[in-house]
Amino acid sequence: MSNEDSGDRLLDIQNLSSGYSGVPVVRGVNLHVDKGEVVAMLGPNGAGKTTTLLTVSGLLKVLDGSVTVLGDPATFGAPHKAARRGLAHVPEDRSLFFGLTVQENLRLGLRGSRKAQAAGYERALELLPALRPLMGRRSGLLSGGEQQMLAMARALVSEPKLLLVDEMSLGLAPIIVERLLPIVRDIANETGAGVLIVEQHVHLALSVCDRAYVMSHGEIVLEGSAAELKERPDLLEASYLGGEVTA
Repeated sequence: MSNEDSGDRLLDIQNLSSGYSGVPVVRGVNLHVDKGEVVAMLGPNGAGKTTTLLTVSGLLKVLDGSVTVLGDPATFGAPHKAARRGLAHVPEDRSLFFGLTVQENLRLGLRGSRKAQAAGYERALELLPALRPLMGRRSGLLSGGEQQMLAMARALVSEPKLLLVDEMSLGLAPIIVERLLPIVRDIANETGAGVLIVEQHVHLALSVCDRAYVMSHGEIVLEGSAAELKERPDLLEASYLGGEVTA
């Protein structure tokens, strides 16, 4: 449910170049996410998708162009500032504390007043009810799918306005991915948050997102609505194989 009203724009990336040690990995990237929509970033490994997310979170420096997150420029080296404004990032490695229980991991994501914390906690468990019977279990003893749910829930307890999810399906069986990926659609629909997901399972991603961008060699080579991209599997295949993409 994309909305072109700038008041609904949660993330606006303009001509972004970003990378490591001053060397750009992504170049000229233009991308946006609005309230209540799910946007997918697709493309082969090494295309620059994770680099883009890290730049949005303030973990990498903007070398050129601009990144506006929830109305303010992305601040390199200060990801906590964006988090306070309502950005949550579920990283590729999930970043759980394996020695802590599910409940203890969730508490790490709480912020705001006690009332806000209670509301966020309950909302996360409403969206991921399979975690309720696991609250006393150490996260290191969870299955891969359960760990991914916990990582998602820890982000959700803060009631984010913008959620970044990097490779939700990493290391998971396809049948588990089919159960987990629709959760991002539920999050956008039920909370009004914007969701930007990086995902390798192209067809599953297109089944839950509103729009998608395809990256290759650090550049966006294809974009469109989920419906449009579903109808052009030839373009998707060309982008993944490094071929020329022409409409």
